[in-house]
Amino acid sequence: MSSKERPTLGGTRIKTRKRNIAAPLDPAAFSDAVVQIYLDNAGDLELVAKSIESSDLNFSRYGDTFFEVVFTGGRTQPGTTKPDEGERHPYSIIDCEPKREVILPSVIYIQKILRRKPFLIKNLENVMQRFLQSLELFEENESKKLAIFTALAFSQKLSGLPPEIVFQPLLKDNLVAKGLVLSFMTDFFREYLIHNSLDDLILILKRGKVEDNLLDFFPSAKRTPEAVSEHFTKAGLLPLVEYNEKKIFEMKLKEMKSMLTSQIAEEADISEVIVTVKQHVKDAKLPDIEVVRILWDVMMDAVQWSGKNQQQNANAALHQVKTWAKLLNTFCTTGKLELELLYKVQVQCYDDTKLMKLFPEIIKSLYHQDVLAEGTILHWFRKGTNPKGRQSFVKALEPFVKWLDEAEEEE
Repeated sequence: MSSKERPTLGGTRIKTRKRNIAAPLDPAAFSDAVVQIYLDNAGDLELVAKSIESSDLNFSRYGDTFFEVVFTGGRTQPGTTKPDEGERHPYSIIDCEPKREVILPSVIYIQKILRRKPFLIKNLENVMQRFLQSLELFEENESKKLAIFTALAFSQKLSGLPPEIVFQPLLKDNLVAKGLVLSFMTDFFREYLIHNSLDDLILILKRGKVEDNLLDFFPSAKRTPEAVSEHFTKAGLLPLVEYNEKKIFEMKLKEMKSMLTSQIAEEADISEVIVTVKQHVKDAKLPDIEVVRILWDVMMDAVQWSGKNQQQNANAALHQVKTWAKLLNTFCTTGKLELELLYKVQVQCYDDTKLMKLFPEIIKSLYHQDVLAEGTILHWFRKGTNPKGRQSFVKALEPFVKWLDEAEEEE
């Protein structure tokens, strides 16, 4: 080595990456800051909204805490609705009067906040879910305020709040058993229907997947159609009572139709079918007119129709009438019910082109099988009120009516 050469240290300098050091969570300081905004503006929500908009608070990080302050006046303990340590304000939804005009400004205020900070909708969902799952921790008056707020939130179409987020948490067995859910939903229905239609309410219930489950809101001991009608009648919710009774009625009709369809498809003994129908009518308290309509629908639905062969269709329809005539005869016990059956045949033959020319043949068959009386046919012929295809059907039935008149004269 030359004396002029000096040893050097070799190697590569290792570059270190700077880490993003996360600031520690401090929901308490955030909550106190939001509470102070409320206090500084004396609860004036327009001024509060402006102050929040101009603040540099981290709402994306503390969104749940923000809505805790909105609803309860301060921060709540994790996983509960109990107040946590820290500042509080007296202008929250829980602290106000349970009246529409008092709570509505809070709904409009939240709507403004969500329009400016749409990412907060998820936090609103979180807090509402938590509160509704914990209804037993609220006083009755506080639960009523939450119900009114919820109704107004849907009425005002609060940004993106999904109904299932509201209704599904309520269906906890312990809440239902204590009657808390029924009380909440009754207040919700009553408030929502003040300025909205029943159709709007049903749409919300459908989206919340509870449209067909009003009984699920009732404690098990009161889970009967009669109890539902009595409760909502006392609550002044007659439109809801009528809707629910209609749904139950339609469900019973559907059950009976399904049962009949199976028995006729299996060609069950007609006496067995009659017994089953009678029992179903008794249990479901179905009107005679609806029973006659269902019997005819199911009978005709069971026919194997031909696409183009008119004679095959005629034979199949008349065979079906002859086969199940005793069933029809059992339930067509009055002239009014016979006339209803005749109208049913008329409408079906009018609506279904392949049956249009079969009308007189079907009526003749029903007469010869003692399902329709002569007086019923003559009444329809001379004074029938259903206009569907009436003119052509009357003309087609003229020869048969003439024969009936002549037979009566001979007697």
